[in-house]
Amino acid sequence: MNRNVQQHSASTLPTIALIGVTAVWGSTFFMIKGLLEEISALDFLSVRFVLASMVCAIVMFPKLRKVARRTWLRGLTLGLIYGTAQVFQTVGLKYTDASVSGFITGMYVVLTPIVLLLLFKVQISPKVWGAVLLATIGIAVLSLTGFAIGVGEFITFLGSAFYAVHIAFLGKWAKDDDPFMLGIIQVFGIALLCTLGALPGGIGLPQSGSSWLALIYMALVAGLAALVTQTWAQSKISATSAAIIMTTEPVFASLFAILFGGENLTLRLLIGGSLILSAMFLTELTPSKKPEPDGPDAAETV
Repeated sequence: MNRNVQQHSASTLPTIALIGVTAVWGSTFFMIKGLLEEISALDFLSVRFVLASMVCAIVMFPKLRKVARRTWLRGLTLGLIYGTAQVFQTVGLKYTDASVSGFITGMYVVLTPIVLLLLFKVQISPKVWGAVLLATIGIAVLSLTGFAIGVGEFITFLGSAFYAVHIAFLGKWAKDDDPFMLGIIQVFGIALLCTLGALPGGIGLPQSGSSWLALIYMALVAGLAALVTQTWAQSKISATSAAIIMTTEPVFASLFAILFGGENLTLRLLIGGSLILSAMFLTELTPSKKPEPDGPDAAETV
């Protein structure tokens, strides 16, 4: 019993940090909506992460020079995976409704334990599968008004799969590497991939001061700081738990849209949000039936 209490106490701060990350991500949706009226989605992603990379290079240059080659390779790989997910999600959004895109993107909560099982042979407990089911139903209630499978849905699903792969590898590598530097180096990989995707049509820039302020916030807070925090949090908790916690993003997106975007509180938000929060509480607050073994890979067994 004491061991379970210690395990859940140790996961409290990373859980709170990850909830904070999803809250920050949720706060960006109404900002992005305005920005995409001025520049294309790929241009937005490129400028956002290039700006974050420039700040990293200037501020962290002395430390970046001393980072081990393994950390650079892992960080860039994670950045390329995450950047690929962003590009697929963005391109898919051109061919499908935003609500359907939100649901399919949120399917990483289902795909993450599958990726963990296939790549790392991590066994998933019935409790966690129950939490995954609750979270998926919650996302569906929040997002779906209709559904049809087409090109846009398939492309978006590929993005969701890459998010799941990113969460799985991040959870594994962050536990035996420097999570702070690993998080920073990811930004360079994302910037590289998104810029390559945006270059063929030329890269446009925001035209108004308010748009630049929003872009700076999304680059430094919702981009750089959020990735570093996510990396640190995933060095402390399991990848599947992280995926379930991050499904609170659409709840925060709806909340900020109500507070600042003029949208109304709906029954869908109350029901869907309650299911997602229940899933998070199920996986984070209920004790495991048997203690996990010690060791660097133990935290990934859920």
